[in-house]
Amino acid sequence: MTLSFQLHPRLQADCIPVGRFELCQLLLMNDSQYPWFILVPQVDGLRELYELSKAQQQVFMEESSYLAEQLAVLYQADKMNIAAIGNLVPQLHIHHIVRYQIDKAWPAPIWGKFAAIPYGDAEIAGQLAQVRNALATLQW
Repeated sequence: MTLSFQLHPRLQADCIPVGRFELCQLLLMNDSQYPWFILVPQVDGLRELYELSKAQQQVFMEESSYLAEQLAVLYQADKMNIAAIGNLVPQLHIHHIVRYQIDKAWPAPIWGKFAAIPYGDAEIAGQLAQVRNALATLQW
């Protein structure tokens, strides 16, 4: 983690902080239509995964795999979509989206399909409690 790391303003505006792993910040996308989480390596100036050092790449893969597995179990996912797009937000961030065959965008990608439906305060509290409980290595 770099001391000068700053989260991109768009991620700050669109997401709810969940906690931190060793390398990455974990965010919840404020869209109640899908359990949608974002990992952001806390290293300044990154745009691509290959820009992480080899050691950081290993830590990232462990955190991403752990997150995906725990979310799949917690939310009983039909499929986990994991993607690093970065066309609108250049800062390296990786989406971890729980998908169901019955969700309204299935089987298509969710990007640009529907306007976001923000969580209510009680829903946010519930999501945060559930996820923090499931992710034993998460700090907040």
